Amino acid sequence: MKAEEWKRKGEFIEIAGRRVFTIRGGSGENLLCLHGFPTSSFDYHKVWDGLAAGSSLLAFDMLGYGFSDKPADLDYTTADQADLLEAVLEDFGIEETHVISHDYGNTIIQEILARRAERGINFRIASLCFLNGALFPETHRPILAQKILIGPIGPLFGRLIPESAFARSLASVFGKRTRPTRSELKEFVSIFRTNGGKKIAHKLIQYMRERDVHRERWLEALRSIDFPFRFINGLDDPVSGRHLVERFRELIPEQGDIVGLEKIGHFPHFEAPEAFLVHYQAFREKNRQKS
Repeated sequence: MKAEEWKRKGEFIEIAGRRVFTIRGGSGENLLCLHGFPTSSFDYHKVWDGLAAGSSLLAFDMLGYGFSDKPADLDYTTADQADLLEAVLEDFGIEETHVISHDYGNTIIQEILARRAERGINFRIASLCFLNGALFPETHRPILAQKILIGPIGPLFGRLIPESAFARSLASVFGKRTRPTRSELKEFVSIFRTNGGKKIAHKLIQYMRERDVHRERWLEALRSIDFPFRFINGLDDPVSGRHLVERFRELIPEQGDIVGLEKIGHFPHFEAPEAFLVHYQAFREKNRQKS
């Protein structure tokens, strides 16, 4: 699927004066799909139809990402994106939903869980499935482009990075045998550039600093999970693969439902869509039988 086809399937809603790209599909229980940095909801296009077979799907592009607005005057904090998540669900009248989150989407869910424990949120989480994404600052292994982007020359680097360098950097976090094709990388680059994305990339990456600030709060948020949870991890991910799973088991031993995918990198839902669907659907079916 091309990015433009994905865009045509969706629609824009307005939240606090900003245009937010959303896409829906399927029927059944609500399922929210959250993307990560520096990509978009398009990451889910290979598993969309499979997920839609038993769920009413909703995905959206966070502000600064994908086809959504990318205003230069926004700080793009995790709190901002969590506010947006709550506002989008409220706009669609969703009071309960299952959640799949990936990469930075995991961090946003950690913030949502912290709010849930501290003051409550405006929706209920029926179940949660994490995909690869750094959950603890001590296990995050950023690639070179991320290190430069968050540094003093980040604003300049974001504007000047060649498309070929961006594509190589993104491809490096995939499994060696499951990397995107040249045309697929072109789609990733195109979406990243939409609406001036290169100009604000250095702002989007600041969540890496927030992980240090909020480490204990977000760790306790994970320990507060009291609904069905599964972690599907591509173990060959250099950023948040096997080493993250090991640390997760140490810090949160009570959440033992972890599926490790060998020879898969940072994007299990893109690299191994069939395997991802098998493991996710088995997770949902197991919990249907319990209920």
